Amino acid sequence: MARRALITGITGQDGSYLAEHLLSEGYEVWGLVRGQANPRVSRVRKLLQDVQLVRGDLLDQGSLISAVEKVRPDEVYNLGAISFVPMSWEQAELTAEVTGMGVLRMLEAIRVCSGISSRTAAGSDQIRFYQASSSEMFGQVRETPQAETTPFHPRSPYGVAKAYGHFLTQNYRESYGMFAVSGILFNHESPRRGAEFVTRKVSLGVARIKLGLASELRLGNLEARRDWGYAGDYVRAMHMMLQAEAPEDYVIGTGRTQSVRELVEAAFSAAGLDWEQYVVCDQALHRPAEVDLLCADPKKARVQLGWEPSVSFEELVATMVEADIKLLSEGGDPDQDSSWP
Repeated sequence: MARRALITGITGQDGSYLAEHLLSEGYEVWGLVRGQANPRVSRVRKLLQDVQLVRGDLLDQGSLISAVEKVRPDEVYNLGAISFVPMSWEQAELTAEVTGMGVLRMLEAIRVCSGISSRTAAGSDQIRFYQASSSEMFGQVRETPQAETTPFHPRSPYGVAKAYGHFLTQNYRESYGMFAVSGILFNHESPRRGAEFVTRKVSLGVARIKLGLASELRLGNLEARRDWGYAGDYVRAMHMMLQAEAPEDYVIGTGRTQSVRELVEAAFSAAGLDWEQYVVCDQALHRPAEVDLLCADPKKARVQLGWEPSVSFEELVATMVEADIKLLSEGGDPDQDSSWP
């Protein structure tokens, strides 16, 4: 029988790439979607026709138990979150409930449906759980590059909520013997990235300027540095973590950093434009507490999992710019994720 996977956050960038990867590996894939009208559900049905959907909400414990009971998954990938960092200051409580407490609810759903208690340990055929942790947990970094043992100092409600979910995943692994792992993923992008994220904001801005639809691009801190990779590479790492013999946490990234300024230069260059003629620095777009430098040390994943990124930063940026030029020239709406190939 085909292995069965349940993905929360199926309508997002990572969920779509992970679903495609698991389908290519012969899985039966289920996606968790919220009960009320969700405009992205129709796109999932159109783009991922072999994915089955089940109703559930990370805010509601009962619905998650029902979803796990219905799907009976071999693997659960918890990608669902309020993931736009600036929004986490505006909706801090909701971020805590979804991004933090949602992890607890999903772990509890797995534990309850598996019959695991303090007296009954998880069996060898247990449901395997992947938690999408984040490099934002490192925040004000203590060391560079950041590895699995680097202490956390999150600088946003989002980072704090992710740290809670990360430690909770460790706790369920240690307390109940569950196969529960966290992937500490550094920034990973694609043409499917939401329009609010800086990489997509840049690629869309370049596309609009190239097509004569805009004359400037307003950005915040150009000196912040990130370790940017391709989302399609990173979902492979998620799957590899759940195929390992033992549950462990892994840092996933390229080990290289670029500044927002370098991102801008690469994007405008891909369109044959001079960025300095169009970019305006706007102090109002700076974060309340900025994270200045994030850089992964992915050695453990390379050695133990055999994972390596396959797409360079320059290739990624050029692909995003080309996709957005095509999208806008055909009258597509970036806010509706219609750039998904």
